[in-house]
Amino acid sequence: MIAEIGHFAVWMALLLAVLQAFLPLIGVRLQHGGWIASARPLAVMQWLLVTVGIITLGYAFYVNDFSIAYVSNHSNSALPWGYRLSAIWGGHEGSLLLWAWMLASWGAAVALLSRSVPDAISARVLAVMGMIGIGFMSFMLLTSNPFDRNLPWFPLDGGDLNPLLQDPGLIVHPPMLYMGYVGFSVAFAFAVAGLMAGRLDPAWARWARPWTTVAWSFLTVGIALGSWWAYYELGWGGWWFWDPVENASLMPWLSGTALIHSLAVTEKRNLFRAWTVLLAILTFSLSLLGTFLVRSGILTSVHAFANDPERGTFVLIFLALVAGGSLLLFALRAGQLRNTAGFQLLSRESMLLGNNLLLLTAAFVVLAGTLFPLIGDAFDLKISISAPYFNMFFIPLTLALMALVVLGVMSNWKSQRVERLRSRVLPLVPAAILGGVGAALLPGGTHWSGTLGLIAVAWVVIGHLDDLVRKALAFRSGLFKGLRRLGRSYYGMVFAHLGLAWMVAGIVLVSHHEIERDVRMMPGDQVSVGGYDFAFTQLEDGVGPNYDTVKATFEVTRNGKPVKVMHPEKRTYHVSGMVMTQVALRPSLLNDLYVALGEPLDRPDAWAVRIYYKPGVRWLWLGALMMALGGLLAVSDRRYRSRKNAESAEALA
Repeated sequence: MIAEIGHFAVWMALLLAVLQAFLPLIGVRLQHGGWIASARPLAVMQWLLVTVGIITLGYAFYVNDFSIAYVSNHSNSALPWGYRLSAIWGGHEGSLLLWAWMLASWGAAVALLSRSVPDAISARVLAVMGMIGIGFMSFMLLTSNPFDRNLPWFPLDGGDLNPLLQDPGLIVHPPMLYMGYVGFSVAFAFAVAGLMAGRLDPAWARWARPWTTVAWSFLTVGIALGSWWAYYELGWGGWWFWDPVENASLMPWLSGTALIHSLAVTEKRNLFRAWTVLLAILTFSLSLLGTFLVRSGILTSVHAFANDPERGTFVLIFLALVAGGSLLLFALRAGQLRNTAGFQLLSRESMLLGNNLLLLTAAFVVLAGTLFPLIGDAFDLKISISAPYFNMFFIPLTLALMALVVLGVMSNWKSQRVERLRSRVLPLVPAAILGGVGAALLPGGTHWSGTLGLIAVAWVVIGHLDDLVRKALAFRSGLFKGLRRLGRSYYGMVFAHLGLAWMVAGIVLVSHHEIERDVRMMPGDQVSVGGYDFAFTQLEDGVGPNYDTVKATFEVTRNGKPVKVMHPEKRTYHVSGMVMTQVALRPSLLNDLYVALGEPLDRPDAWAVRIYYKPGVRWLWLGALMMALGGLLAVSDRRYRSRKNAESAEALA
């Protein structure tokens, strides 16, 4: 009965989404204040109803209600309760419910937190989000209903959650990723609402920018968590595999990064309005494309939900309607988006435009590398695109991006004097070269591409520190008082850019200085890797809550001093029979030690063992967290909480 309540609540939420999609728009057209005002309560009520739905599904997992098909397919009574709850989004149907809940949550947040936005504009924004809600909830309820019953016959116990997903990473990774994916619907809705109003100005960009930045921050954290989860869960020791589903999350992140910078130009200078709208449409369309790739059944990936291709057809049609409809509206309104202001070739606007072009080029590279093999399969052509293809493009694109990042920070809006920029840049160039080359002279040496990467890292760090000090001293109140007077949006930018540098430094270190050893070992054997001694001391059998395990013990020492006792495992899950590798880690800021059991060999106690020494690998995820923190810090700037621009914005209505 509880599940039926949730099922009914989601159907009612769909009905409210229909009202939210059309009633406020009719109200704007007829200038009916009551219908315009209905958008906010409809969005909040829709969120409450979808929340009831996801809570009831969670309750069904918690009490092992195997009469529900989705529960019986993705859970069993031996599954730990934490994984039972996270199994809500462990399969296709439940992940769609999570998506619908995230969309409703963003809509409710816009309704409650955008009081400075004129009612007519917020009505249009929420109406667009209602239309998106109609698409996803219809998709879920008509083709992928998580509340379907197995009646009259249902199993006494369920199947199993994919053992790959029985990990704490599953609890946090999908919600973070979906918050980013779905959050870009707000930027899309603001763009379409602006097109409906026939005008997009700095006030519009000021409203849309914080929502876009928050979504981007969530997606950044979600991608980083996915990388970290794959690193320690899959047993390969890699942090990025250029998997098609990984690429599906990277594409909207790249275009979303371009969108944030384009919104900054629109807000500051009332420029790039058409470009900004196109980026908003592209970013959300790429999010929907990622959904299609994951759910169409055309991909083979540990991340994909391989389902009936008809479901993928539904998403593809929805993507065509969203992208096609918004582009048609853009074409009709394009004549009203001409810029009246201008800028010189050497200016901050030019630098940001260059950054955007680099980011979109990178997104196109990923899109082509992801889709070409799929297109080849459709014509019975085997096209293999792997890491060398992506690296060939991403290394120069990243280096160029990091060069422009600093030049953009140092440049003025509208125009920049060549002599002044040269006087700032020239002293920093040799410092960056010395710093990068010095860092590259690590034991083992660094490839020339890694050396260039470290020079770029030093360039970004030194350039931002120089700019920070100059801007603080410009207040003429002393360095420390000046630092306190700088705005949060500026500090957010600095954090995000330094996070990029930190992440690139980690990529260089782990790519050029990691050590891998695949060895045959038995208890009593010892091997040295990266200056550490790994002694295999014990092998024992064990039993977990829903698996059997073989656990090894490695005592790690360095120069005779104990460092860590590590316990890699090989687990065999009872229900599915899948064998999974549980790696052992000794994490630290400087390096990771990584031990994984491979397969048993010629003797019962002889195993293939993989041991890694990974310097700087943690910097990857710390850099991503710094970028996300920078985004959230920028959003907390007081100008985004100010209502002083609300009156002047009424013209948009």
